[in-house]
Amino acid sequence: MHFVILDLEATCWQGNAMDRRTEIIELAAFRLNGYGEWMDHFQSFVRPVDQPRLSAYCTELTTITQVQVNKAKTFPQVFQVFQDWFEQEDSTQLLCTWGAMDIDIIKAECHRHRYDASFLPKVIDLKAQYARFNRLPKEVGLQKALEYNEIEFEGTPHRAVDDAYNTGHLFLRFIDRWQY
Repeated sequence: MHFVILDLEATCWQGNAMDRRTEIIELAAFRLNGYGEWMDHFQSFVRPVDQPRLSAYCTELTTITQVQVNKAKTFPQVFQVFQDWFEQEDSTQLLCTWGAMDIDIIKAECHRHRYDASFLPKVIDLKAQYARFNRLPKEVGLQKALEYNEIEFEGTPHRAVDDAYNTGHLFLRFIDRWQY
């Protein structure tokens, strides 16, 4: 069995978003096997189409620049490449995210672009499970969970590739405790 640790970044605005729809601007995933070995990874920027201009808040939060998303392909193009990467592995795979929001955003993007995402397997919400098995009164963010377990965050927070990588380290710490 393989585990795909996925994270994304999406357009965002400080304060009132004025009912703007978020769009994915970075998609990243790491594939780990059941022995806890890192196998490979996927990372791509995504060009938003409904709100193509990133807010200053979004750029500051994610460090993703307007130039990076302007050069990127649109969601259907990137997601096809992701699907090809995902499906190149012929063993059973489980998709793991830190919270339910990322998969909700992916489903919304697929719906908006009429993209069939039926290839995606069951999703494990690591954030909810982590809170449950650690008997926490509420769910915590990734950085707090890493701190609790004395795992130093590597990279830049709010970058999908770095968040997925660090989630992978936390996943491996508890590899025998996650419920699939």
